[in-house]
Amino acid sequence: MDGLTPRQQEILDFIRGFVESEGMPPTRAELARAFGFRSPASAEEHLRALEKKGAITLSGMARGLRLTEPSGLPLVGQVAAGAPLLAAENVVGHYPVNPSLFKLRADYLLKVRGWSMRDAGILDGDWLVVHKASEARDGQIVVARVDDEVTVKRLKRKAGRAYLIAENPDFSPIVIELARTPLVIEGIAIGVVRDLNAV
Repeated sequence: MDGLTPRQQEILDFIRGFVESEGMPPTRAELARAFGFRSPASAEEHLRALEKKGAITLSGMARGLRLTEPSGLPLVGQVAAGAPLLAAENVVGHYPVNPSLFKLRADYLLKVRGWSMRDAGILDGDWLVVHKASEARDGQIVVARVDDEVTVKRLKRKAGRAYLIAENPDFSPIVIELARTPLVIEGIAIGVVRDLNAV
């Protein structure tokens, strides 16, 4: 954000990191401890300055501050045909998820629809944690685009074909003739979040 002093930027980055790891903003006392301020009142002064510059909004509660820029991972809902996955019309919110929980970088959440990946523990309504990638290895669970539809399946390749395989015997594999149809990988599944609002 423009117009912030180096110290203000440092405090804003701390708040953003705290929200992403803890799922809530820090108290004035936590800010004071983190930056060695003499009292929570000193933290309050810095927060007021950030609010004046439009970086945060404040309320009187202990954790009553909100970042004005979205923080956390974008949650992608229903994907509009042909639209880039992270296009504004597909993103339904931003949610704090601790990125250190995953081996690969967590880039976004995708709301799962249907039961095709049930036996892999990915259920209807879950939020799939996705690492953005355009390449994937055989056996990985991927977010793939096929004929403008986005799907979550396990990837296998063999003899010029790609197979997007469901983890539920009620669903047939999607078979792609790679010479005719390009396979577009949007990302690799690295985790699942269930009922995030209850966390």
